[in-house]
Amino acid sequence: MSPPADLTALITGADGQLGDALRATVPGGWRVLAYGSRALDVADEAATQAAIQRERPDLVINTAAYTAVDAAEAEPERAAAINERGAANVAAAAAEAHARFLHISTDFVFDGRQGRPYTPDDATNPLSVYGRTKLAGEREVIRISPEALIVRTAWVYSAHRRNFVLSMLKLMHERDAIRVVSDQIGTPTWARSLADAIWSMADIPGMRGVHHWTDAGVASWYDFAVAIQEEALAVRLLERDVRVLPITTADYPTAATRPAFSVLDKTATWAAIGQAPRHWRVNLRHMLEGLRHG
Repeated sequence: MSPPADLTALITGADGQLGDALRATVPGGWRVLAYGSRALDVADEAATQAAIQRERPDLVINTAAYTAVDAAEAEPERAAAINERGAANVAAAAAEAHARFLHISTDFVFDGRQGRPYTPDDATNPLSVYGRTKLAGEREVIRISPEALIVRTAWVYSAHRRNFVLSMLKLMHERDAIRVVSDQIGTPTWARSLADAIWSMADIPGMRGVHHWTDAGVASWYDFAVAIQEEALAVRLLERDVRVLPITTADYPTAATRPAFSVLDKTATWAAIGQAPRHWRVNLRHMLEGLRHG
């Protein structure tokens, strides 16, 4: 069922991967107001209030986030300003404008030690500044706007911006071998697939609380890299094989500690919106085909 005509959605962080995808997949009946990070810094409470009061949208989708996971370890205040206080600013402004609020969060709120997919009700225990500030943002959103909808996702990529897929393609063009971590497990998620799911959620007025969405299936970063090469060769984005070598997390130290297993359980979300995602490898193929012909 499509929403009534002329509903307005205001998107913060609209110049990111998900913002791009949300704008590219707007369903009938919706009009989008896109605010990139330069047009609206969500850490600025007054500017956020002014923008949302001026536009008076029906729905606010907050995709704005500090997502530089390793850099956040050296910039915890900046990460908190966007991920925690920024989320609170947008939630408060949306509530003041009587707009529905949808907030994007992350698998990094979990510690990865559970060994089975995480449901929305499972205990959180972030290991990094990024994860802690995103969890704090979730809590602020729930405190300010109990009717809000929070969507946790993971390993997002697209044909634009900076992401793992584009980084791998670049390295595969430049090198004869690449080393990729094989002991961190999650689910690659095409931004377009996530955007479609978000619009489906927006079409359900009573949907609220914490939900999970990624593409289907699981993979290590190594599995993901191998698939990127195979699919890119198939669509002629690459012309030669390179060696993809598995390494451990210990072999590739980073500033931030990442969860070893952060697969999200999407069962409740599938039931709520009446659809299940395609397998991550199918969506990877679609994305690379689009990049090849783009």
